[in-house]
Amino acid sequence: MINDEIRAKEVRLVGAEGEQIGIKPIREALQMAIDLNLDLVNVAPQAKPPVCRIMDYGKFRYETQKKEKEARKNQKIVDIKEVWFRANIEEHDYQTKFRNVIKFLGEGDKVKCSVRFRGREITHASIGQKILERVKSEVEDISVVERQPKLEGRSMIMILAPKAQ
Repeated sequence: MINDEIRAKEVRLVGAEGEQIGIKPIREALQMAIDLNLDLVNVAPQAKPPVCRIMDYGKFRYETQKKEKEARKNQKIVDIKEVWFRANIEEHDYQTKFRNVIKFLGEGDKVKCSVRFRGREITHASIGQKILERVKSEVEDISVVERQPKLEGRSMIMILAPKAQ
């Protein structure tokens, strides 16, 4: 709340430079803000009495929006990329998919490695386990296993996350 929106009878006033002025009636505090050509802003409405500060509210809002925009610009959104393997995958196909895993981890994304089982292949889940263990051992220097290989329905899933730099 700012200026006339403040409904308290008296407030603890903080000056424009951050100095404590003391407890003042709301009219006097508002008049002090008007004399300085600034706004009276309620910074702690739950306090007894409420704490108000004399500041340029428009400039304050502009600076906070600028900081939030800068923070959003610097953050990285982590995606989960999925790479599918088959239980009876050939070496060349494995290498192609493995290169994708390395590329995704290098870009800072998490990788969900899945081994899909078709038909009776599900009875040989250990084959899928070996494939995922091989991937895990080959990328252990650049990634961390976030979720160990686990059979879910007809797929065995493992999640890898890039190591923090």
